[in-house]
Amino acid sequence: MEQDISLDIEAIKHRSIHGLTALIIRSFFIQAFTFFATFILTVILAPSVFGVFFVVSAILNFFVYFSDIGLAAALVQKKEEITKTDLSSTFTIQQVIIVTLVVLGLLFSGTIGKFYKLDASGLLLLRVLIFSLFLSSLKTIPSIILERKLLFARLVIPQIAENIVFYATAIILAMKGFGVSSFTYAVLLRGIVGIIVVYAVSPWMPSFKFDKVVAKKLVSFGVPFQLNSILALLKDDFLIIILGKFLSFTQLGYIGWAQKWAFTPLRFFMDNVIKVTFPSYSRLQENKEHLEKAINKSLFFVTLTVFPCVLGMLALAPRIVEIIPKYQKWEAAIPLLYLYGINALFASVNTTLTNIIFALGKPKIILKLMVFWTALTWVLTYFLVIKYGYIGVAAASAIVAGSTSIIVYYVKKEVSVSIIGSIKVPAAAAFLMLFSIKLVGNYIPNNVISLFALIFLGVVVYLAVSLVFLKEQLLKDIKTMSQSLIKRS
Repeated sequence: MEQDISLDIEAIKHRSIHGLTALIIRSFFIQAFTFFATFILTVILAPSVFGVFFVVSAILNFFVYFSDIGLAAALVQKKEEITKTDLSSTFTIQQVIIVTLVVLGLLFSGTIGKFYKLDASGLLLLRVLIFSLFLSSLKTIPSIILERKLLFARLVIPQIAENIVFYATAIILAMKGFGVSSFTYAVLLRGIVGIIVVYAVSPWMPSFKFDKVVAKKLVSFGVPFQLNSILALLKDDFLIIILGKFLSFTQLGYIGWAQKWAFTPLRFFMDNVIKVTFPSYSRLQENKEHLEKAINKSLFFVTLTVFPCVLGMLALAPRIVEIIPKYQKWEAAIPLLYLYGINALFASVNTTLTNIIFALGKPKIILKLMVFWTALTWVLTYFLVIKYGYIGVAAASAIVAGSTSIIVYYVKKEVSVSIIGSIKVPAAAAFLMLFSIKLVGNYIPNNVISLFALIFLGVVVYLAVSLVFLKEQLLKDIKTMSQSLIKRS
């Protein structure tokens, strides 16, 4: 079976555009379903239940970051075609690591449960999440094959199936009063369905083989890459693990709720762009002219979509919490939402730029920066939590997000990209939309009709400003994406 293909510039361009378009279209269904399902769960379940799931998920992420020493990313970034030996060696090394971690996790799960004072349902959720790590590892190679071929339309199919199964199960069980156990069964079913679907869309026969030469080449990129992920773990998830001992599950539920909603636009738009552009940038790294154009397009698209979603959410959140029945319990999380919203705005630009450095095969640059950001996060969180309580967690996050703009300097050293030129109009239009919503909102009552009126106002203002300054560019991009879809259909 052919594991890779040679792609010229035009093929990379068309597959990238088609892949991104297909991802956005199909991911719209995922995100709309996820958004609605999450909303239902936040209505049904108490903040403390979300707090338990938030902490236990952070514990799982601690294992996830050590489950892959960056070999998957190394295969995607590799300039040459990947071979069966590459795939088998990667699979073998990963399974050895995974099985070891799962066994250790299950052995120490009781101790972890006692540390956080988890009840029986919380402990079972932890154990199922640890086991799901093994199920997730089996999907790695089929996913790599699709990414290398830039077949992102297929890659999103397992995600659709997993999301439907997870949230449908969680909602049904939550309505029946299962509480934390709703997530337990949902996680297990999601893992099983994900394996079945990914092998259906990307068949691959698992095989064990170890090649020392191959392993050495992959590890040379993979280890620095994964060290960045481990530092991200220490910066974010491990911090939540520690906070789980000092903050109540209700307060952690507020943090998790605010993060979830503030980062939703990132998960919908930015993650899709990064999924497409990492392998695409990797293929274009020897052609700086096309790479620069691709980067500018990526920045423009991410900010065009993320900025209005984040700022619109921040403008309307207090009204939404007040209007929806049984939703006033989240009012204490509104300040956190504002702060995580600032984080999301910076991340939409800076994470996209970080992706460029990885694609150019220079993870050590990001590694040095991650050391600084991790240390800054822990120091700021410590002092701000002492002074402001759980709100200090989000305040530290916003400050650190602003400091990530230093990545602009390193990107500029590698490629000549027009960052300000790419984001200035979307940013200006989004902030004008925010101002319009807040201004008009001060003079109308807070009810469902006025809420929809303000949403309509925001959409009109943003589209009007965007069309005035970007009409030709937007029409050209829409035409290109449409032609790519027609060509590939």
